[in-house]
Amino acid sequence: MSPLRPLAAAAALLALAGCALPRPPDMVEAPVPAQWRAPLPHGGRPADLQRWWGQVGDPLLPQLIAAAQDASPTVSAAGARIAQARADRAAARAALLPSLDASASVSRGNQQAALPGTTVTVSQVGAQTAWELDLFGGRSASRDAAQARLAAAQAGWHEARVAVAAETAASYVGWRTCQQQLAVAINDARSRAESARLIELSTQAGFTAPASAALARASAAEGAARERQQRAACETELKGLVALTAIDEPLLRERLAVAGAAPAAAVPEPVPAVPAQLLAQRPDVFAAQMEVAAASAEVGAAEADRYPRLSLSGSIAAGSVRVAGGSGDAQTWSIGPLALSLPVFDAGRRAANVEAAKARYAQAAAQYRARVRQAVREVEQALVALDSARSRNGDALMAAEGYRASFAATEARYRAGLASLVELEDARRTMLAAETALVSLQREGLGAWIDLYRAAGGNWTEATPPPAGQEEERQNP
Repeated sequence: MSPLRPLAAAAALLALAGCALPRPPDMVEAPVPAQWRAPLPHGGRPADLQRWWGQVGDPLLPQLIAAAQDASPTVSAAGARIAQARADRAAARAALLPSLDASASVSRGNQQAALPGTTVTVSQVGAQTAWELDLFGGRSASRDAAQARLAAAQAGWHEARVAVAAETAASYVGWRTCQQQLAVAINDARSRAESARLIELSTQAGFTAPASAALARASAAEGAARERQQRAACETELKGLVALTAIDEPLLRERLAVAGAAPAAAVPEPVPAVPAQLLAQRPDVFAAQMEVAAASAEVGAAEADRYPRLSLSGSIAAGSVRVAGGSGDAQTWSIGPLALSLPVFDAGRRAANVEAAKARYAQAAAQYRARVRQAVREVEQALVALDSARSRNGDALMAAEGYRASFAATEARYRAGLASLVELEDARRTMLAAETALVSLQREGLGAWIDLYRAAGGNWTEATPPPAGQEEERQNP
C-alpha cells in the first residue's frame, strides 16, 4: 500500500475539522437604563478620565496613586493571574497543532540464536509526531475559553489599579480634610484658651464671678482635648497613607508639607454623557462578559467530547547497525496509525460534563447581569451623592460665614459687658459645628467624586494594553 493513502484519508477527514458544534451565545442581554435618573453635573459634559486626578489641582495626588499601584499586592496578584491566563492560552493553542518529539538511542547486545557469540550495536536518532484532529471544534472551543479568560484577567488587572487609585485618593483627601479640621480645632482651642486667660484675670480682679472662670477653664480644656483628638486622627490617616504607598514616613511627611493647599472645594465634574460609555469603562463588567464567553466555549468543548476523536501519528529514524566488524544503515519510517476512537459507554460522564458546563454558563450569565445592575446602581448612587454635596455646599458656606460673624459680634458684646459667658460659649459651639460641617461636606463631595471615578471604571477601556511579561505599562492613573 502506498504510504500516501493514509495521508489522503487523513486529509479527507481533516475537512471535518473545524465543524464546531453550536454553543450558547457568548454575549447576553443586560438591563441598561436609557438615561441616568440621577442628575448629571453640568448636564454630563464629556471629559477625559485619564486626566481625572490632575483636575484636583494637587500634583502630589497622582504621584501617590502611582506609588500605591506599584506597591499594591492586589495589582501584583492580578498581573500574576494574567501570566497564568496567558500560559493557559498558549497551551490551548498548542493542542490544535501536531506535537513533535526527538529521540536518540544506542543499544548493544548478543543474540545467541541468530549469530552465536556476535555482539550487535544499534544506534538511532529519530522523531515522532502525533496530532489529534479537531473534528468537532472541542480544542478550538478550549482555545476560545482560554482567550476569553485572558481578556478577563487583563480587565481584572485594570480593575485592581482603579480600586487602588480610588482608595489612595480617598485616604489622601481624608488626610487633607483632617488637616483642615485640625486647623479649625487649633483656632478654636486658642480662642478658648485666650478667653479663659482673660476671664481668669477678671476674676482675680474681682470683676467676674468664680463660676464664670470655672466655665471658661472647662471650655478651654474641651477645646484642647478636641485639638489633641483631631491631631491623633490626622496621624492615623497619615499612617494609612504610608501603608498604601509604601513611601517612607519621613519622606512622605516632607512631600505632604510642600504639597500646597488642600483639594479645592469645587469638585471637577468629568462625567461621560452616555450610560453605555460609563459601563464600558468598568473592567469588572467586561471581565464578567468575558466569563460568559469562556463558559459558552466550554459548553462547546464538553459537547465535542461526546463525539468521535481522530488522531494521526508517525515517526522517522536514521541510524546504523554494527555487527561482526561490519556496519550498515538502519533507517525506518512509519505513518500511522490513523486512529478513530468512538465513545460507547461512560456511565453518563460526558453527558454530565455537558450539563455542568451549561449550568456554569447560566451562572456566568446571571452574574454578568447582576454586575451590570450593580454598575448602574453605583453610578446612580455616586451621582446622587455628588449632586447632594454640591447643592448643599453654598448653604453650608453661608452658614459658616454667618456663624463666624455671629460669634465675632457676641464676643464683642461680651467684652463690652453686654453678653454673658454662656451666650459666648453657645455662639462658639455653633460656629465650630458649622465650620466642621463645611469641611465634612467638602470631604463628602470629593468622596462622591472619587466614588464616581471608580463607578465609571477609571481610565480603563477595552483597548488599554495590559502588562506584558513582568513589566507593567505605566499609565496615568
